Amino acid sequence: MANSKRANQKKTSKAPARSQGKAESDKKSTMPIWGWVLIVIAVVVGGYLLIQKATQELSRADRLPLEISAAEAAKLDQNEWFFLDVREPDEWEQGHISYATLIPLGQLTSRLSEIPKDKNIVVVCRSGNRSAVGRDQLLEAGFKYVTSMAGGMKQWRTQGSMVVTGP
Repeated sequence: MANSKRANQKKTSKAPARSQGKAESDKKSTMPIWGWVLIVIAVVVGGYLLIQKATQELSRADRLPLEISAAEAAKLDQNEWFFLDVREPDEWEQGHISYATLIPLGQLTSRLSEIPKDKNIVVVCRSGNRSAVGRDQLLEAGFKYVTSMAGGMKQWRTQGSMVVTGP
């Protein structure tokens, strides 16, 4: 009988240990609410970042190339394109595109209101360096459809496109 009491005691002392072990394993498999909140936040933020990246890629694809050649510029319709010459007045007088508008690069940011937002813009200079700077300033100012002419007026003249001299 003593043996059976000990056996019962062992069984009963082991039984609570098993149920405690089961409760502990249940706790391990249950994630606290704050864990789920963190997961939801991570998914939302990740989704937002993916949408932002896709939107930026679409807007980049919607823009003009950074540069076009003088030959390509010569073929553009002057009614649809605004030609912006960013050289200095003395350079302008030596020869310019007849339908271009002169706004020297140093004055560009203060004269943005003179540039139409409803047209594509080609920025022109002597060799292509200042026009790239002007293009970048316009893009930073929110103009969406801006490109610069590679080779500038040097290339324009070399290919035989029409040039007007004087003011």
